[in-house]
Amino acid sequence: MTQLALFDLDSTLLPCDSDYEWGQFLARIGVVDGVDYAKKNERFYQDYKEGKLDIHAFLRFSLKPLSEHSRAQLKEWHDAFMKEVINGHLRQSAIDLVKRHQDAGDICCVITATNSFVTRPIVESFGIEHLIATEPATFSDSPLANFTGEVKGVPNFREGKIQNLHEWLAAQELSFDKMPRSYFYSDSINDLPLLEEVSNPVATNPDERLRIEANKRNWPILELFA
Repeated sequence: MTQLALFDLDSTLLPCDSDYEWGQFLARIGVVDGVDYAKKNERFYQDYKEGKLDIHAFLRFSLKPLSEHSRAQLKEWHDAFMKEVINGHLRQSAIDLVKRHQDAGDICCVITATNSFVTRPIVESFGIEHLIATEPATFSDSPLANFTGEVKGVPNFREGKIQNLHEWLAAQELSFDKMPRSYFYSDSINDLPLLEEVSNPVATNPDERLRIEANKRNWPILELFA
């Protein structure tokens, strides 16, 4: 029977945060005001790690640069971002974890709060077809339509991940009760709601609060980058 393997991306399959790194990259190449943007980006990142991120304020901040440039220009920058930043963070241990599930015939899906523009090429680097991410709104349904700077649907964060996952499962004609096992690998206390939802939660490179929670609940702890 079909099994489901869900993976958070940032600090789980990657030993970095792609959302944060994208912001730093934009500041570095002069697309945004370097000092001010980098400072705000750092503050939001700290709020996320401390479990107190205002997701709507963060998305207004992080999606704004996408709305100010054409898709062609954004792709050019993202291609450079992949080469200069992300490719150096792809680890064989994470690739092997995904491959074990793929070889077992499991449906593999990355589920991340980071927006799909930033994450889709990264997820494809792992050979994963399915992605559930925060979706930036566009001016039309065309694949090349420019971004508005707003969010389409529910931000894929905390309980929003559960809502979006169930909608995705329904579209695939799947549900948890149709699967013998469902796995979720995550590093973050922000993902506790979804970790509680699956049959096999795995605290992966966990932050301090998730590590404490995992030990309390006897959840396995996986150190991919040790």
